[in-house]
Amino acid sequence: MRILEAAALLAAVSTPAVAWAQPARTDLVTVTAIASDYVPARTAWGDPDFRGIWPLHRFNEAGIPFVRPEDAGERAWQTDAEHAARIAAAERFDAQADAEGNLSGGAAGLAEWVRTHRDGRRTSYLVSPANGRLPALTPAAEALFKAGKSSWVNTANIDGLGDLDAFDRCITRGLPSIMVPVMSNNAVRVFQAPGLVVLKLETLETRLIPIGTAGHPPGAVRSWMGDSRGRWEGNTLVVETTNIRSGDGTGSDPARLAASPAYQAGPYPVGERARLVERLTMVGPDAIAYEATYTDPDVFTAPWSIQLTWDRDNDYKMYEYACHEGNVQVRHMINSSRAQRRIDGAAAPVQAAAS
Repeated sequence: MRILEAAALLAAVSTPAVAWAQPARTDLVTVTAIASDYVPARTAWGDPDFRGIWPLHRFNEAGIPFVRPEDAGERAWQTDAEHAARIAAAERFDAQADAEGNLSGGAAGLAEWVRTHRDGRRTSYLVSPANGRLPALTPAAEALFKAGKSSWVNTANIDGLGDLDAFDRCITRGLPSIMVPVMSNNAVRVFQAPGLVVLKLETLETRLIPIGTAGHPPGAVRSWMGDSRGRWEGNTLVVETTNIRSGDGTGSDPARLAASPAYQAGPYPVGERARLVERLTMVGPDAIAYEATYTDPDVFTAPWSIQLTWDRDNDYKMYEYACHEGNVQVRHMINSSRAQRRIDGAAAPVQAAAS
């Protein structure tokens, strides 16, 4: 219903050229802000030219997590032994892809990406706080988070649309979730026009970002994608988004942070003061360094930041993400939850008598 699996598999076999080398061994402790002296091509109206298709599927295929494993501590980069294990897993991935007859005519090329790509050694792409894990929730947000429901977590009492989050209902994955790699349909297509940058996400959303337009609308004016305003700082596109529609972590909640490929983190609440600041910098002819900092003082006790590299691959095929068409899952989830409760209710007296 949601995932065009065949399309994702065909797209995954292509491997864009590596444009940014891995960090030196002396730089394996922390992540610093990205700076680049690369001078990108210009559009006809003089802006840096980011146009193209930028798939992010390699992060999931390589097993690079959003949240850093605790045993990595504050190491932003893998040790040699950890990296060797990731390469070995990528080689198994390539061998399986080749055995299944992918259309590239050879292996999927994941192992080469892990060996040579700037992000191939990452312990996580969540880089701040320094431990690579999300900050603690505020007490109010913690209660809302635990009560949140979706098709992935807390499925015991689904009785209507209000018990399913926005992605279950084919509305949105929400900000900042849509900018985080997940298990499929990860590409971003960038369009540009004078005074406008458009980010077409492979799943559901399109973000319209006016350039050089100051000021956000009043706080009462809100949308699923919020209000994004862009500006150029040299060759870096800076995008600030506010006015994100707030929600309590249930069906009214636009946010689902992809803390794992299977979304086990569940739906997070979104506060009225949520703010996302993104920085996109060309670091090579086919590479964009993407940095984003999310601040929501009503939900998280501190801001958090991610950092990863987008690789251009204009041969990647972005198909229609047909989510609403034939979306029988909403009805199935409601019916199955009710049926399970009837079964559990019928079994309860028998269990009580047996005890």
